[in-house]
Amino acid sequence: MIEEKARPGQRILAGILFMCGAGLLFPVMSGFAKFLGADYNTLQISWARAFGHIVFMLIFFVPRFGVGMLRTRRPLTQLARSTMLFTSNAASFLAIVFIPLAKASAITMMAPLLVLPLAWVVLRERSSVGAMVALGVGFVGVLVLIQPGTELFHWASLLSLLSAACYAVYQVLTRLISNIDTPETSAIYSSVVGGFGMFLVLPFVWKTPEGLRDIAYFCSLGVLGAMGHYFVARALAYAPANVVAPFQYTQLLGSVIVGYLFFGDFPDFLGWVGAAIIVASGLYIGFAQRKRS
Repeated sequence: MIEEKARPGQRILAGILFMCGAGLLFPVMSGFAKFLGADYNTLQISWARAFGHIVFMLIFFVPRFGVGMLRTRRPLTQLARSTMLFTSNAASFLAIVFIPLAKASAITMMAPLLVLPLAWVVLRERSSVGAMVALGVGFVGVLVLIQPGTELFHWASLLSLLSAACYAVYQVLTRLISNIDTPETSAIYSSVVGGFGMFLVLPFVWKTPEGLRDIAYFCSLGVLGAMGHYFVARALAYAPANVVAPFQYTQLLGSVIVGYLFFGDFPDFLGWVGAAIIVASGLYIGFAQRKRS
């Protein structure tokens, strides 16, 4: 574990590395979810991801940090975080049933850009005019990807945009309580709503997994998701949200690789253009904010 007495520059670097690690774990999780989406209800897949997350955290983190990690001083904020994360995951898992993984991932990359105005309002992390312009440019990139008004438009693209918005709120709320609850506490509470709330609807959508492969996919969702969001919580504890958020663009590269290897999908020209615009906007925002800091 990184020591708390690390210098500010070292803490920011640690935050960046944790965010990059999360960006590499999430595409693999999404790939498994896309496989499952062909045969199972999205709500069941989302529940497996959330409940597996909690089980993994309890097994591997409670022995190390003790039951004290289950205490939170901001239960309502934690529930709000969990609701945002579950909504984001459910929307994302449903979207990738209909559209390529890389396209869905590129659209959800709007999340770091949306963190910018949210962090300004909630966290008082001010942004420059140039950064706000970059936010608008990033939205243009999303329009290039979605192509509204054309025959190439697919309604599932809007689900990816919803996923991005919810995930941006989740990140800002995580940053808001990063100095109140530990990253371990935030990581386990992030899936409470999906893990336990879904028991109310699970009997209506349940389908028993067929074969060891499907069981392995279901189990992996929780493990990969838990590790990924633990990394996010760590990243936001070490550095400001508007600094580390752009570095989750490693998730886009991972999604292209997973989409090609698992499903034979590869972004078309406009897909690369839209993704490049979004990434460039996000990187500009990240570096501009870091320079101001």
